[in-house]
Amino acid sequence: MKAKFTAIADHALLVQFSTELNDEAHDLVLALDQALSDAPPDGMIEIVPALVNLLVDFDPMVSDHATIEADVRAKLKQLVPASRQGTTHRVPICYEAPFCPDLPAVAQTSGMSEEAVINVHLSGEYRVMMYGFAPGFAYMAGVPGPIQVPRKPTPVRDIPACSVIIAGPQCLITTLVMPTGWSIIGRSTVQTLTGDPDQPFRFDLNDRVQFERIDLTSFDRLTRETVHG
Repeated sequence: MKAKFTAIADHALLVQFSTELNDEAHDLVLALDQALSDAPPDGMIEIVPALVNLLVDFDPMVSDHATIEADVRAKLKQLVPASRQGTTHRVPICYEAPFCPDLPAVAQTSGMSEEAVINVHLSGEYRVMMYGFAPGFAYMAGVPGPIQVPRKPTPVRDIPACSVIIAGPQCLITTLVMPTGWSIIGRSTVQTLTGDPDQPFRFDLNDRVQFERIDLTSFDRLTRETVHG
């Protein structure tokens, strides 16, 4: 897979492997991130990996775009990407009202019943690709094609934490009250933020998430157990 290089201001280089989310591009991002971490070029300050690209931030008083690009190209020739299988987490989700305000719209867009949408969502295995936007926001790939719906034209405010939301091929469990243009199809009892400073996020990159359906009674019980320890 060929990399595209783009200079960002006078202090960063963007390395892009694809314009669409896919496992091959993401595996290359992770492998390059590791290679740069193991042997950083002179002047490198920070690496910011994303879904299909990676930003190399550097000190312009020490290096420049051409030098950083040459180092990255050399590393790419020796790169052996490997999909690192992480831990699989089983995460409860309740698809009942009032937790699923967008489930009817997703069903209508997908041309299937609400129950069918739920079953398709449950059939997916979701890979944790990156963290971004807000603390603990684990962007997961793996939403099955039949229920991949676009973002809404206008975000909705005050969506509760632990809402399970989807947009295109991605799924996410929110960690705070927030606006979102993604489709809200359920709510989990699992909080991605752990409160542990040594391991602040529940999921690591390349971990897998499998959702398990629970009813409202079980949701209330699990929520009480979480609150009371």
